[in-house]
Amino acid sequence: MADTKREIERKYEATDATRLPDLSRVAGVGRVEKRGVTELDAVYYDTADLRLASHSLTLRRRTGGADEGWHLKFPVATGIRDELHEPLADTLPPSFAALLRSRLRHTELAPVVRLLSSRDVQHLNDPDGTLLAEVSVDTVLAERLAGEGTGTTATWTEIEVELADDGDPAFLDAVEKRLRKAGVRPSDSSSKLARALAETAPVRKEKKPKADDPQTTGDHVLTYVRQQIRTIVDLDPAVRRDLPDSVHKMRVATRRLRSAFKTYRRILDREATDPIGAELKWLAGELGVDRDQEVLDQRLGARTEALPGTLVLGPVRGRLEVWSAARRTGSRRRITDVLDGKRYLALLDTLDALAADPPLRPAASRAPGKELPRAVLKDYKKLARRMDHALEHPPGPERDAAMHEARKAAKRARYAGDAARPALGKPAKRFAKRVKAVQTVLGDHQDSVVARDALRALAIEAHAAGETTFTWGLLYGHEEAAADARERELPEVWARASDPVLRADLKH
Repeated sequence: MADTKREIERKYEATDATRLPDLSRVAGVGRVEKRGVTELDAVYYDTADLRLASHSLTLRRRTGGADEGWHLKFPVATGIRDELHEPLADTLPPSFAALLRSRLRHTELAPVVRLLSSRDVQHLNDPDGTLLAEVSVDTVLAERLAGEGTGTTATWTEIEVELADDGDPAFLDAVEKRLRKAGVRPSDSSSKLARALAETAPVRKEKKPKADDPQTTGDHVLTYVRQQIRTIVDLDPAVRRDLPDSVHKMRVATRRLRSAFKTYRRILDREATDPIGAELKWLAGELGVDRDQEVLDQRLGARTEALPGTLVLGPVRGRLEVWSAARRTGSRRRITDVLDGKRYLALLDTLDALAADPPLRPAASRAPGKELPRAVLKDYKKLARRMDHALEHPPGPERDAAMHEARKAAKRARYAGDAARPALGKPAKRFAKRVKAVQTVLGDHQDSVVARDALRALAIEAHAAGETTFTWGLLYGHEEAAADARERELPEVWARASDPVLRADLKH
């Protein structure tokens, strides 16, 4: 895996006449150390339609400096990016090719911009000599290498202030305050590449911007659908990098998309969306192979840690670890294989095609004020039927199964409310919030059902090995009590979600 660094920096405009102020007067700085001038030569790569740049990604091969090689940067937040580094080579590193696969697929990369930078560097150190930030004045020559504007050049000078590893971001505020006092202003460009592309592009006559706010029901539904597609594509490299919660978030996006296809069948032709929904279900299943086990491990682990030590009898923690390891499937390798497979890449192509040429039905052209509430309330009615079915059963396996089915309906109704929120505003927000509360109660109850099944199996294994089953029985009792509490809580939570006023507000 490539080396990764969290890059936190700010850029400022400069001219040939710009002089850096005395930064030794910034609070916390004990010494300013001049590091000299470095010559950098960087070639940036992208597709012909600048697909990476449109996602705020930068891919470059740079010579010169202490970190020459290939660099791939992913946006995290304003002024914050994750920078991945691979050693200098003539061709794109395989690890980078994998991280870009969801965006590139069958499209070739080519050099689009070359940047020659003369970088004058200073280090801002604290009184103990620890690096706080690196300040550089970069004189840049950019040349467009492909597309419109090929051969066009641009020059500029800018100041970069990059926070040291594990530094306090508040220090950048102190540096900026000093720079502003000297007349230095923040740059309008988020990166050198963005500025180079802008300044080497052909000059065009300004056109009156088209209104792009959603107007029809179809506009709103497609905006939501495209957001979920974008989320899946954006999370692909995060899943490959094994970033926290990335698998879960990607799985949720597939579920939201499938749910939208079902909820809005009057808007999107199901003959086109049903096969895609089946593929999304497959993907969610692959992503969830070990996710469900991870959730169960966390629940049982937390329950065990909460017990007094005197009540943990026998090798409980060790058995939990062995049991969990035996049930895991090597998910990192498995998930990577799925994301590299033809079936997944074909699904992404199909989703792109759907977003570009959606199979709209006649209702899509209508105003959202009627069509969206109709769809949301239809999902609510399905939830209400399942809730009535669940609540009429006495506690036991049949009620557990009915509550699980209600949970799935609650999730779909909540997603429907979320999708309608931009058009329907606060009523949809309140509806989704109330239904989410129902989903949470039902979800925790289902987690307890799964946990009790696991605890019973663990107790059987422990008994067969001649171990005491006291702790397993105790944990089972705790889960049983938690499920009972959720069952008592459910009627009140459901009453708030089924308030007629809440549904009436959706129609107005």
